[in-house]
Formats: sequence, structure tokens, C-alpha cells
Amino acid sequence: MNHILLITNENKIIETFPEKLILLRESDELSYCDYNDAPDIVFSDKPDIVIIHEHSDKQKTLNLIKYIKTQTESVLLLIDKYDRDFILSAYDDGIDDYFLVNSDPSEISIRTVNCIKKDSLKKTIKRYADYLKQYEILDNEDEFISSKSSQQIIDRELQKRNFAKGALMVIAPDEAGKVTYSSSKIALAIKKSVRFSDIILHSSGTKMFILIYEGGISGAVTILDKIKQELNGEISIKAGICEITSNKFAVLEKHVQCALSESLLSGQELVIYSQDNNQQDENWLEPPKEKNYKLFKNAFNKKLEKVIAPVFYRLQKSWEEKLFNTKVEQYTDENQSIFRLTNPKQTSLLKIVYPGFAKVIVYITHEGLDSPENSEISLALNQINNKEITNIVENFIREFKSTIE
Repeated sequence: MNHILLITNENKIIETFPEKLILLRESDELSYCDYNDAPDIVFSDKPDIVIIHEHSDKQKTLNLIKYIKTQTESVLLLIDKYDRDFILSAYDDGIDDYFLVNSDPSEISIRTVNCIKKDSLKKTIKRYADYLKQYEILDNEDEFISSKSSQQIIDRELQKRNFAKGALMVIAPDEAGKVTYSSSKIALAIKKSVRFSDIILHSSGTKMFILIYEGGISGAVTILDKIKQELNGEISIKAGICEITSNKFAVLEKHVQCALSESLLSGQELVIYSQDNNQQDENWLEPPKEKNYKLFKNAFNKKLEKVIAPVFYRLQKSWEEKLFNTKVEQYTDENQSIFRLTNPKQTSLLKIVYPGFAKVIVYITHEGLDSPENSEISLALNQINNKEITNIVENFIREFKSTIE
């Protein structure tokens, strides 16, 4: 059974409208109320579909639509005559469809039945979304993919779908943007700017990944421009973008994180990853020139073997017994080194990533109620020594301790 509520201040609408709903089932229920009673009835009865007849004061109709959308998913607008601007405003506020009072009964019924089907689909999707939130695959607040599941989801998408014309973008607030940062505003701006084929995923801290199915670099730039327009200068953000050149998330993450770091450090609005210099220039659409990074890679491997891995191992053994009820983990591979501290109150991660070229980037992420600010450190290869890495890791541990003591 579907409960349909008609909101109108005109008795003639109540008298004539039911006979136009010729395709509804006998079990479907149609009830009525006026504008004054509508908020209370919608709140208490939670109808499946609300049909709202336009008020002589159109702003009252728009205000009521906004309220109804906080209580129920599906709203149809019933209008006396066509008014393009009013209809567009109603769509902006959340209506699913509209029809005229003098529309053919078959049109009214078909649009109502379609709305009922859409409402049923929305409820099914919501039920599945609740399951995904329960298992921490979706974020509870914005329903984007959680940071916990981002890598698995992107890897699966890259293997199952053809992203030859796609791109990966990561966005984050800059220093000024952190002051005015609002996760809900960022989420809303992203939702209004992407397409259904794009996938939004949480990264560490305040960073967000957007996996773009089609449009490539230019499509990513267009989405970024739309997000900035939606934010209207309230939150300043920077972005790193890369083409989909691999079906491995670890490779693409390294590219976009490197580009984002360049953007944050240089103050550029966005940086597009390239094999040449990881910076956007006038020729960023041209195929990148090949360059031999073997010397840089060999230098990093030596730093990894002689400095980073030994320091991580030594500090792990040193702090395992000093940090109460805390798991201390560390590991390295050819492109990154991880130092993780996990406590019931707090999880903190220090990740050293080699993006290519003559530098590494240190990402420090704290996830907890009283977490210090997350940060990034860019180090030239010749700056990597025992003292420098030890200082960075010990500062990271001190920040972690401050949140659990």
C-alpha cells in the first residue's frame, strides 16, 4: 500500500483530483490536507508520496517543498498553469516531477505511478546504503565511500570498467580553507558537481578522491570548477589530477597525492601530474616526454634500505612497550613506508611516499575525536638522514600521545 497525501487550499481540487488517478491500486490510500496542517501531518504520517498544489503565494509552496523533503523522499508539484521559473525553482528544492491541473488523467496517473516506482527504488537503495554504513563501507554523514574501503573500491572499479577516458582527482582545503572548512558544505558541492558515473571516496583527513569515468583531464577540471562555484569562495581548495594510466590504486594515488602536494606548496589552484615535472604547464595536453629516473629511484632505494627502514624498525621496538594499549606497526615496500599507531581512542598513520623525482612526501594522518591537524612534509632525497626521519617520527608519536593521555 502507498500513502499519497494531496496538499491544497482549494476544495475543487479535492473534489476533482481523485478521479484523475485512474491507475492506482485499490490498496493505495489518498488523503488531503491544507497548507496550515501540512507540516504536522507530513511529520506524523510520513506519506510515501506528497502531491502539493501550488499556493497563490508561490514562495509558500517552495518553502513547504523544502520542509517536506526533510521528512519524505518523493514530491510531485500540481500547478494551475505553466511557469518555467517556478518549476525550475521547485526542482532545485527537490520535486520529482510536476503536472498541470488540467492535464489528461492518463498523464497524471502515469507520472504518479512512476513517482511511486521511484520512491520504492529510493527506499531499496536506502536500505542497502544502511547496510553499507553498518559495515563502514559508506561514510555515515555524506554516504561517500569511506577511507577504509577506498583502495578496494577503486581497485575493483579499475579492473571491472574501462577508464581509458577517465581521470582521478584528489581535492583538499588549503591553509585558508581549513579555517572555514565544513565537511557538509564540501560534500554538497561535490554532489551537485559530479555525474552519476563518477565515484566519490574519502581519503585521509579532509581529502576527497573523485574517480571520473569519462572526460579525462578536461572533465576533471570542469568538475573542479563546478565545485568551486558551489562553494562560492567560502572554502578555498586545491586539487591534484592524473590520467588513468594504471589499474592499480597505489600507483594512481601516488600520482595525485604528489600533484596535490605541489598544488598546496606552490599555491596553484590545481596541478596535473605529468612524467616530466609533475606540474601543469602550457603544454600539459601534449604527450609527456620520456625521462630516465633510474638514478633517482636508486637513490631512494638506498635511503629506504639504509635510513628509513632501520629507523622505523628501531622506533617500533623502542615504543612498543612505552605506549600502553597501543599497537605499533611498520612496514615498507618499493614505493612507500608506513608507521601506524592504533589505540582504542586513536588511529594515526605516518606514510612516506616516493612519487618519483628527487623527493619524498611524508603524509601524517590522525583519526580521532581530539586529533591534531593532519600534515604533509616534502623532503628532498638528500635531506633524508637518520636524524631527520627520527625527528619526524618522534614528533608524530608525540602528537599521537597527546590525544590519548
